[in-house]
Amino acid sequence: MKQQKKLWIFLVIISCNLWGISGLCAKRVFDLSTQVSPITITQIRMLISGLFLLLLAQLTGKKPIKILYSRKNIIDIILYGLFGLIPIQLFYFIVVQKSNASIATILQFMGPFFIMFYMVAFEHQFLRRLDIVAAFVAFMGIIFIATHGNFSKISLSPEVLFWGFLSALGVATNTLIPRPLLKRMDSVTLIAWSMIATGLMMLIAYPSQILIPKDSRVIILLVVIIILGTILPFYCMLNSLRYIKPSTASILDAFEPISATLGSVFVFNLTLKPIDWLGTILVILAVIAICYQPKSKIKSIQK
Repeated sequence: MKQQKKLWIFLVIISCNLWGISGLCAKRVFDLSTQVSPITITQIRMLISGLFLLLLAQLTGKKPIKILYSRKNIIDIILYGLFGLIPIQLFYFIVVQKSNASIATILQFMGPFFIMFYMVAFEHQFLRRLDIVAAFVAFMGIIFIATHGNFSKISLSPEVLFWGFLSALGVATNTLIPRPLLKRMDSVTLIAWSMIATGLMMLIAYPSQILIPKDSRVIILLVVIIILGTILPFYCMLNSLRYIKPSTASILDAFEPISATLGSVFVFNLTLKPIDWLGTILVILAVIAICYQPKSKIKSIQK
């Protein structure tokens, strides 16, 4: 069991790095072709990944078609796709396009704080001193990144901050919405159908966005985003929860902004000032802090 736990921890680390790399690939796609939009990448990513995961669910005996016999399941799958998957994917790629993968990932990494506030407000979870300190530290980290240390000027545009905020909110909805749904269906089936449903709805709403340039470099990058940046990390992350705690997975997720930031520096020659590095480190440390839940310290307030 210990060996399996170590293996899945390693796979989660790889998955988080792959998510960071997918953001770098998306930024490169946007630089190579103005025809490809965040909607294009999200449509293709959802449809192909969803179909693959659906096939995987069928081959592993999960009977995904049976889930659609219930109208309630269909409605919940669509709602999860609209309010869970779209914010965490489409809004993330919008920030990548308008800024870079590092900024997009760091802003999205604030998502656990929305989860924390929800748990406190609606599920009466105990708010620790560590949580309050971590929230302040993360806020200062974002301020450092947004201003580059010049507090009289915001370096990130309001548009980037807006979509980044919604992307971080999507991390919360993507985590909280499926909780009751997973009591009725397995995670792979839920993700597969939600991706397919959302991809089809986006295709109907934006049919012209599906056009892909004939540039082979763009096609290769899209394949990398779909396989290495979506299918493999989603599958590894979902299955890892059988062997490791969600809190552990959340802590390991710190590798995503690290890989995105380092990749932006070494691949795209992004220049980061010392204050930017400090802000990045503060955000990562803050999220690790709120995910830290020692058994002896876990408390809750009963209704």
